[in-house]
Amino acid sequence: MDQPIIDAVAIGRNEGARLIACLKSLQGQVRRVIYVDSGSGDGSVEAARALGAEVVELGLSVPFTAARARNAGLQELIDDAPDFVQLIDGDCELREGWIEAALAKMAEDPKIAVVCGRRRERNPEASIYNTMIDAEWDTPVGEAAACGGDALMRFAAVKAVGGYRDDLIAGEEPELCLRLRKAGWRIWRIAAEMTWHDAQILRFGQWWKRTERAGHAFAEGSARFSTPEMPHWVAETKRLWVWGAVIPAVIVVSSVASPFAVVLALVYPLQVLRLSRRMGLKAAFFSTLGKFAEALGAARFHLRRFSGGRSELIEYK
Repeated sequence: MDQPIIDAVAIGRNEGARLIACLKSLQGQVRRVIYVDSGSGDGSVEAARALGAEVVELGLSVPFTAARARNAGLQELIDDAPDFVQLIDGDCELREGWIEAALAKMAEDPKIAVVCGRRRERNPEASIYNTMIDAEWDTPVGEAAACGGDALMRFAAVKAVGGYRDDLIAGEEPELCLRLRKAGWRIWRIAAEMTWHDAQILRFGQWWKRTERAGHAFAEGSARFSTPEMPHWVAETKRLWVWGAVIPAVIVVSSVASPFAVVLALVYPLQVLRLSRRMGLKAAFFSTLGKFAEALGAARFHLRRFSGGRSELIEYK
């Protein structure tokens, strides 16, 4: 049996040394590396070419999104299409043995379109934010509803459903996986080390923006793509509205009638204590606080949706 052809699409913007590490980790693992750059000014384009990557530079006429970058990379592969494509973010490094493990899973079932594994933070101890992100990547093994930015995908399957939605500023992979599953494909997460990720979130403001972006993705995914047959981020959206908007509004309105109503605010420390049994006190605190950031991101989506504006990137790096 012929060896499958595997190419890679890496995307990035001003990733510096992280991009170099990313591209080096792909060398010898894939046939071609397509690097798609979204307006970097740090020499990323030159560094990528020096490492042998084929570079696509996105123009400024259309807003940058990760989805747009991934599609541009996939488009470069069409004329000489691979069997599989490894998608990877420019702040990640591919782990040794990942490709072989993912291919072995693909070989089990021709209806598997996506295989992903364990993404780990390179420096989880650098900040509480990095620690929480590393825990965020630790998702259950088995058939899954979605993958993240790093995954091995069956090229023909991704092409058949039209690739990513360019207009999504976040949550583009789960939405793609939603369409793949509707078309009869399967998504699997396996117990194999896939990538190192370098978030470098060291400041509260970075974490807040990242969490706000998640809220935007939840709200947009639920509003645009959820169906009764295949709910999409409905529960996440309900939680962010309850904890980030409804309860605060009830507290404010009730306090007008009675100053003692502020005791309702005790629901938040109680929620922190409840969550701390599962995730620890610090993570529980930020999980609860994050609902306000998520609600802000959700509100931003709906405001732009009803005003007819286009969503803009919520950047945290």
